[in-house]
Amino acid sequence: MADHDLQIPLAERLRPKTLDEYIGQDQIVGPDGPLRLAIRAGSLPSIIFWGPPGVGKTTLAQILADELKKPMFSLSAINSGVKDVREVIERASRKDLLSQSKPILFIDEIHRFSKSQQDSLLAAVEKGIVTLIGATTENPSFEVIPALLSRSQVYVLEAFGVSELQAMLDRALKEDDWLKDQKIKVKETKSLFQLSGGDGRKLLNTLELIVQSTGEKATITDELVMKVVRTKMARYDKTGEQHYDIISAFIKSIRGSDPNASVYWLARMIEGGEDPLFIARRLLILASEDIGNANPQALVIANSCYQAVHSIGYPECRITLSQCAIYLATSAKSNASYSAIGEAQAKVRETGDLSVPLHIRNAPTKLMKELGYGKEYKYAHSYDNGFIDQEFLPDEISGQTFYRPGANKRESAIKEWLKSLWKNRYDY
Repeated sequence: MADHDLQIPLAERLRPKTLDEYIGQDQIVGPDGPLRLAIRAGSLPSIIFWGPPGVGKTTLAQILADELKKPMFSLSAINSGVKDVREVIERASRKDLLSQSKPILFIDEIHRFSKSQQDSLLAAVEKGIVTLIGATTENPSFEVIPALLSRSQVYVLEAFGVSELQAMLDRALKEDDWLKDQKIKVKETKSLFQLSGGDGRKLLNTLELIVQSTGEKATITDELVMKVVRTKMARYDKTGEQHYDIISAFIKSIRGSDPNASVYWLARMIEGGEDPLFIARRLLILASEDIGNANPQALVIANSCYQAVHSIGYPECRITLSQCAIYLATSAKSNASYSAIGEAQAKVRETGDLSVPLHIRNAPTKLMKELGYGKEYKYAHSYDNGFIDQEFLPDEISGQTFYRPGANKRESAIKEWLKSLWKNRYDY
């Protein structure tokens, strides 16, 4: 292999060129998958690919363009503005007129586009000037404007499993000229696969790093992988390759009430260029999942943080994120609300559609009233302390407990209040 080829990362050298070379995502690219059918029909709708990093979103977009012989224009939402979008749409319009083939506009990390940036795409998609393919690691229901989302098909790409990762590893060792020259022997793969986290690009980057560090005829073992990666880990931090590991460490540090570790992992994400709204969303989730009614103000703080981050962006929003992370880390913790909805959903799946008790049904018509709907309902405000003992659950699960207040000052007070009202029913 020529020296200049080695400047191209292994993952890029092995990027699939056709659907037959593509590994994984059989639910959409298999023999009867929707993308195969679209290619056969020669017609492609606008698409949003949603999935974690390194699962082939960009690759699929390029393969679709090649298979359908359509020109493709690419933008990264990280460094593109409304002006860039308009310029590329204008170029696409000219290309469309010349080739009679509707161009594909690929936008990587489309969730980072603001509403105004996404609005600037809408007219081109509506008029059929371009076929949009957006890639996102975030739920498009929250991050893509409804008008654009309604005009696109959303396909979910999944993290790779062991079989797909093994296939990628085998292909790399078999097809890459440089790797073949190194005469590498892979004895163990567990650490390689664990470090990849289901990310194909990360797997190949890690493999390349290890081979570069060990030289020819090396035998790759789990011990060797961990030794090399620990030494070279900083190389990956700046590029966001540890995206999910670091957000996990961040969340667990806050849950564990350690503000120092929380700020450290926050700093790692900020220095790595993480999307600040991604961090703010995770704080908002944590405020309910891990703190809940132990400190209801936590949700207010986290929501205010999200709004502030949305308004001011980097670099100033790092201060707001730090304030919120420290507040949540030093707050009392409770997962009682999280556990309660989980148990309630499990009971619904187990018992199905149980009938609503007659006394708490709605009775808007004469017939419903004659049938007893709402007849024995007792209006709580008409009784002392605004409370009257009555059943609100279906008969089949009467007395079922889902919410168990946490062992913290505020929820201990909630527990005593419930016991005073319900006596034995809420005797935790």
